[in-house]
Parts: sequence; structure tokens; C-alpha cells
Amino acid sequence: MTPAPQKPVGRASWAELAATIGAACLVAGYLRYTIQGEWMRTSEILAIGGGVLLLAGIALGFREIGAFFSRRSSRLGTNATILGLAVLAILVIANFVGYRHHKRFDLTSEKLFTLSDQTRKIVGGLKQDVNIVRFSKTPDEQFDDLMTEYKNLSSHIKFQNVDPQEKPDVARDYGATHMGDVIVAVGPRKETLQGNNEEAVTTAILKVTRQQSKMVCFVSGHGERSIMDDGAQGYTQADQGLKKEAFDTKTINLASGTEVPSDCDILVIPGPTQAFFPQETAMVSKYLDNGGKVLVEIDPITEDKQSDSNLDSIFQQWNINVGKNIVIDSSGMGRLLGAGPAIPLVLTYGDSPITKTLERTMTFFPLARTVSIADKSKTEPQVTELLMTSSQSFTTPKLEHTVSYNPKTDTMGPLSLGVAASRDSGTKSARLVVIGDSDFASNQAIGQASNGDLFFNAIDWLAQDENLISIRPKSATNRRIALTQGQAVGLAWFELLLLPGFVIILGITIWWKRR
Repeated sequence: MTPAPQKPVGRASWAELAATIGAACLVAGYLRYTIQGEWMRTSEILAIGGGVLLLAGIALGFREIGAFFSRRSSRLGTNATILGLAVLAILVIANFVGYRHHKRFDLTSEKLFTLSDQTRKIVGGLKQDVNIVRFSKTPDEQFDDLMTEYKNLSSHIKFQNVDPQEKPDVARDYGATHMGDVIVAVGPRKETLQGNNEEAVTTAILKVTRQQSKMVCFVSGHGERSIMDDGAQGYTQADQGLKKEAFDTKTINLASGTEVPSDCDILVIPGPTQAFFPQETAMVSKYLDNGGKVLVEIDPITEDKQSDSNLDSIFQQWNINVGKNIVIDSSGMGRLLGAGPAIPLVLTYGDSPITKTLERTMTFFPLARTVSIADKSKTEPQVTELLMTSSQSFTTPKLEHTVSYNPKTDTMGPLSLGVAASRDSGTKSARLVVIGDSDFASNQAIGQASNGDLFFNAIDWLAQDENLISIRPKSATNRRIALTQGQAVGLAWFELLLLPGFVIILGITIWWKRR
């Protein structure tokens, strides 16, 4: 039996072969590019060669392609294909736009899943790459999501998960010692995270990007609040908050030296209850004259505190008037915090970097005195009143069981409780913040309302680190409902009997009507 002669391979067959190989090469080149992250030589050859072969196949089979699309069934299939491609193109474009312009919506009242203004300022202002490496065998989805938010703020954030057992050399280079360590590094500077939350990450970024930590010196020896006191009236939380913002802190006694230590970038005088010696006052004044930065928290004179600070000469030099009084707030706003009239609440703030982020927030000051501009006609130094009480507040010479406004001796509000002043001293800019209360930053009050933000913002402004001034991350509000035993029993009966019974009766009624 003679075999049938084989048909020669025609142009259509060559066109189909070229188009198939070309499409396969294009797909292979694109896959290599997506895996490698850049166009390597092999990927370029596959893409270019595939494109040439695909175009050649279309050119050789142009007649057959035209005949195919002239059929009615082909036109219907083409329309469906074009419609599908259009939908696919819309989805691709939407995903591309979403990737390039990332946007999330945080519906929690405290904005718990939104990075704070402070983090946005710090990360958005990065000028160098920051490497964040998590050493673990298993990924942490929550931390990975947090890192995605950081990377969306700046292209300088580089994050990766590394298995230290597979890459022990990387773990050794970064100094990782435990599984789960997260290390932030900029060049040779490295910092291990103390926790896996936003606060810890931003603090670590601050530490590795700052060229030099600034020293905050707390004055002691006059009954001031101590950063070593973890009681309700102490300042340990203020100390910890400063360290989280990459400040160094220490306590100094001015009487033991002849001048403010040279390593003190900011001097804090937190509520002295005894008078400064004249030579100590002179040391603080000289420190300011040389471009120093000082925060003075000056409480009113009470039965427990009989003497003033003896810093009046400094206040006079800076055009600041510290009142010999106590501020009473009769507006009733303090009841929101369970406070009495001797704890004025502040909702109005002056035009200063210290308070610009505190709008629509409140701060409160247990037992405060007025601190205001002495002569508003003077332009030097530049003084800004920061904290204004309500119009229903007033001053009183001393705190008694029953206090009422006396127009002969008292001053009606609004009243200023704090000022910020600055003046040029040679090539340096001296800065002074005076607040008529020190309780607001104590352990029992610094975490309430925006008191902590006010204290840390004041330090940041004094340190000339305005990029740190912001609202710090907030914690979740406890929204649990406490039920009495009777309410719990009633809710259980409703869930187990009444609600199911109502559904059953409703179903039977509908069935009966349709029967």
C-alpha cells in the first residue's frame, strides 16, 4: 500500500509556529523580569526575540487572520474577547493606581491603625536608607503590615525578613542574638527594637539617624520633681518618654558647680519648692545668655510651698510676668476629667510650634498660676502666650475652702498659664519656656488628655527639633460594657429563648398564610 504523500508545510503553519514561539518567549521574559526585579540580558533577549517572532507570525498569517475574523462566529467571539480584555485592563489599571497611590481608611476613633503625625514627619523626612531586618523563621503578618505602612511613607525604608539559620552571616553582621530580633540600621549604627509597635520602630529610627543625642538635664536640690521618683508626683514617665524620642537625661545639682554643665542641651527646672541661691540663678541666667534652652515649671505658693523660686530676675529679663496667684476655673469643664475648679482646663492655644498640634485637644493643670507677657509693647525677646484658660476662670491670692471672684483683687479670664520666648544670643538662639504648673507632667497626669504632648513638644522646641513636634500614638479606649447579674441573665434569656422563639413564630405565621 502506497503511503499518502505528506503536504508541504505552508505559510500558515509557519506563521502559527512563529506566533506561538514568540508569545511563549514574551511570557518567559516577563516572568524572569518579575522574579529578578530588573531587566537582565536573558530577559531582554527573550522579550525582544519573542516580540519579533510574534510580529513575524502575524505578518505571515495576515490573510488567514483576516479570513478568520470575517466569519460571523469569529466576530462574536472577538467581541467577547475584547470585552473580557477591556474588563481585565480596567482591573489592571485600578490595581496599578491603587499601588502607586496607596490609601487606607482608619475608622477607629483613636486612629489606632494610622501612623502618627510624628512618625510621618520623621520617616517622610529621611535623607538616607534605613534598613529594618526581622530575624525569624516565620513571618509576622501584623509587623509586616506595619512595615508596609512605613515603606509607603518613604522609599528610604528597606525591610526584609531573614532566617538566621539560613543566613547566619547576615545575623552576625547585624548583631542579632535571639530569634525574633528586629534590628534597625543605618551604616554602622544599629538599634534593636524594644517591642514591635510603631512607637518602638520610630524611636529606633530616631536613634540611628540622629548624628548625636541631646542631653536633657533636670535640676535638683530645691525640692523639684525627680526623674527617679516613680510615684504619682514623680517624673519617671516623662524621663522614659524623652528616652523614647532619643534624648539622654540626667539629674544635676547647680550648687555643686560654678556653671551649668556644658553637656546640657536643655535645662529643666520641674517645680522647685525652695528658693534658688543667688549664684544658682546667675548660672541659669548666664546659660541663657550663651544660647541655652530652659524649661521652667513654676507652681503657685501654697501652704505646702511657702517660698518662691527666686528666679524673678530671669523672668524680668525675658519680659515674663509670673503671677503671685492661683487660677480658678468656674466653667465646669474640669468635671469632664473629674477635676475641681482649682484644676483649670485649657482648650485654647497660642500660635507656637509647641501648641500647633494641640488644637481641638485639651490639657489640664492641677493647681496653676498665671504666666504671661509682662509688657506686650516690647518686641524683644519674642514671647508667645501658649495656654489660655476659659473666660469663666479667674485668679485668687490664695486657695481657700470657698473661693469666689473679687473684682478688687482678682483678674477675670481668659488667663495665660504658660509662655515660650526666644532671642538671638550671638550666633545662637536662646529659648525659654515657662509654665505655671509642674503637676501636668507628673506620672499621674502626663498620660491624661494632651498633657504629655505639651511637655514633649516643649522639649522638642527647645532642642530645635521641630520635626518631632506632633501628637504621639494613642492607646485604645476601653469600650467594654459592665453588666449587672440581672442584666446578664436577661440578655441570656433574650439570646437563648426570646429571639429564636420570635423567629420560629414568624416562620410558622408566614407558612400558615401561604398554605
